[in-house]
Amino acid sequence: MGAEIASITGKTEPGRRRVGTGAIVLALVLCAMVLMNVACTKKEQKAPKERAINVRVQVAENRSLRPFVESVGTLNPYEAVSVSSELDGILQSIRVDEGAPVTRGQLIAEIKEIDYRLAVEQSAAALKQAEAALANVRQEHQRKEALWREELVTKQQYDDIVARLALAGGDVERARSSLELGREKLGKAKIFAPMAGSIKEKKVTAGDYVRNGTLLVSIIRTDLLKLLFSVTEKDVGQLRVDQDVVFSVDAFPGREFRGRVKTIYPGLEEKTRSLQVEAVVANSDGRLKPGLFCRVTLYTGPARGTVVVPINALLYDNDSIKLFAVEGDRAKERKVRIGQKYGEFTEIVEGVKAGETIVTVGQNNLMEGVLVHVAR
Repeated sequence: MGAEIASITGKTEPGRRRVGTGAIVLALVLCAMVLMNVACTKKEQKAPKERAINVRVQVAENRSLRPFVESVGTLNPYEAVSVSSELDGILQSIRVDEGAPVTRGQLIAEIKEIDYRLAVEQSAAALKQAEAALANVRQEHQRKEALWREELVTKQQYDDIVARLALAGGDVERARSSLELGREKLGKAKIFAPMAGSIKEKKVTAGDYVRNGTLLVSIIRTDLLKLLFSVTEKDVGQLRVDQDVVFSVDAFPGREFRGRVKTIYPGLEEKTRSLQVEAVVANSDGRLKPGLFCRVTLYTGPARGTVVVPINALLYDNDSIKLFAVEGDRAKERKVRIGQKYGEFTEIVEGVKAGETIVTVGQNNLMEGVLVHVAR
């Protein structure tokens, strides 16, 4: 009844009015705090802190480099010859051993020449006899010719002396040829080196019976050597005579030897699709030996400015090649076209310029535009 009266009159008790106002204020404060907390939580969920990817980098360089082709090859003698006997007979002496140096025209071996010397003497005697017979027939021919002119001999008698003169002349020619042949054979009883070089093999010893064609020794020339190697089909268009060649051999680690292209073979080998190339190598000190295995670098042009990056910076994606550059603190993907490889570096034909910062470690974790931290 009192509440109804208060409502009608518009008056309330002072204590109750204060309690109602405080409750409302408290409720409003609590609501505000809840709303602020929800707003902050949503803000944190919308903007998480970005994590940087650690990488290592290296600057793309512009180097002056010569284009080249790599291969493997073998050293061969510049010249090789097999020295054989041209006579049948007993080998009287052999004057060289394996590995011995020889000069052009040096006596190598001798065949017993007694039989060939006697044959020469017999041929010489037969020639003298034939020449004497020819002289007699010529004198008789002169007499018969004079009588024939005076018609004091018959035509048959004259024809007979003419025929005998021709036969005597033929006998002399045959005897002379036989003598020349005997002398030539006698000269071949001594065998001389046809070129300067070294004895690679000795196949006979003194006392052996040899025949025409029997191999006595083989000689190789080693002051110059031939470097034989092959080039793949895709590099054939870069080959030229007189190009520089650098090679190394296991026998002399850390050393480089040089040569120059002399011969480019006319056709490719069908099985390997490669072309044989020969280079000439100076070897005046005899240090290099035929048969050595070589790692070959053939320079195909003059030095030129080339942008290079470490090979380990490259990423292969199917048929494309890419890498990541760093611009500011962000990774930038670059598709590139590569060229020649130079040891641990590769030529960049397209896609990167000299001076750009290239990621060399950590690029597998990168995508376009991600935040990066360059480790020092």
